[in-house]
Amino acid sequence: MYLLEVTAFGLAIGGVFLAFICLAWLLAEFKGMKDEIRERTGITNEALKLRLQAYERLTLYTERAGLKNLVSRLSLDSFGDSAAAMHRVMVETLKSEYEYNVSQQIYVSKEVWNAITKLRDQNIYIINQLAAALPHTAGALDLSKNILEYSMTKNAELNTVILEAISYEAKKVLDRAK
Repeated sequence: MYLLEVTAFGLAIGGVFLAFICLAWLLAEFKGMKDEIRERTGITNEALKLRLQAYERLTLYTERAGLKNLVSRLSLDSFGDSAAAMHRVMVETLKSEYEYNVSQQIYVSKEVWNAITKLRDQNIYIINQLAAALPHTAGALDLSKNILEYSMTKNAELNTVILEAISYEAKKVLDRAK
């Protein structure tokens, strides 16, 4: 009788021990499956870093491409008294910074990249229109004043909307990685 009690107690402890081993094995299997799914879907630490760096670079570009920021970054002294020179440099700056970041499109959604492209195109169009409205004798100060006045109008700065879209998409990527 004493032998049966010890054996029943031993079996109970053995059963609990076996249950813990099975649970540990299942957790290890699920972790392996989770890692395999992440690899197949491209959600690895390296891929995640690259995507987040792309969002950072595009955020910086979007900030720099804003009309107010573009005017404030450029020194009026370097253009002398020429609105045409300032116009040319502003358009070249938008194009070259866009080209510098063109490789980032492979890491972001098509919608975000299209928005970045539209920002560049819209701001070049606005700068072209405002520069064309000035007389040929206008100075850089006149062009910068017109651009700043335009940027103060409601919904003139597309970059704020795009910044929100980039932030939203980056947060989605981070949430999926958790």
